[in-house]
Amino acid sequence: MQLKASVLHKTRRGLSGSGLLMLFIPLVLGACSPGPPEMPAPRPIVIRSGERLYAEAERLAETDTWFRAQRDNIINDPNFMIVTLPRDTPSYPWESILLVEPDTAKIGVQGGFDGAGEVFGLYAHYRLMVKMGRIGEFLPGGEELEGYELERAIVSRISDAWFLGRAVYQAMPFDPLEEILYANENGYLDAMLLTARGDEFREERQAWLREDPEAQERYREWFLATFNKQPPGLG
Repeated sequence: MQLKASVLHKTRRGLSGSGLLMLFIPLVLGACSPGPPEMPAPRPIVIRSGERLYAEAERLAETDTWFRAQRDNIINDPNFMIVTLPRDTPSYPWESILLVEPDTAKIGVQGGFDGAGEVFGLYAHYRLMVKMGRIGEFLPGGEELEGYELERAIVSRISDAWFLGRAVYQAMPFDPLEEILYANENGYLDAMLLTARGDEFREERQAWLREDPEAQERYREWFLATFNKQPPGLG
């Protein structure tokens, strides 16, 4: 049975604010069946340059499982709050998040992109769980990571969640998340993060360039060919 995505709001903790998260996951619900909801068959993703991505159904089913569990925690756990706020311009998740209290995160999402808002909320949840010492509950092995390696693992999960939303649940294209997804799937996630956030991860960037001095230019050429613009951090 197909239903439109619903707005879920928890008044004290969880989802709140002037921009509530619209969930792409409940687009298809198994309300008429005693078993778990059946995931629609994935479709290829194509962007303006014509570059396509194809996802395996088994991989997306695994993502769907952990995404649903994490979404349920965001909605139902009374111990934290994620406030989503509208903004006029696009951004990457790490550009628009603010951890304002030990248990509260604010994150800005460009209006009109509900599926992107869902994934931005996921990023805010990960960052809160790090702050609250609970990251291992939602990122296997995350409690053993720190610094750049932890952030990379989180952004990789964000990429997987967006792949699910775009390939299965018909989320509207949103350029910053498309860029993260395509970089991750084409082996350029390190290049993207260490270029866009070189000041934040200075030592890791220097080590990356020492190991492969041509890596920056290869990434720049790929990004320019794929998105017809300079990559973040070089534009």
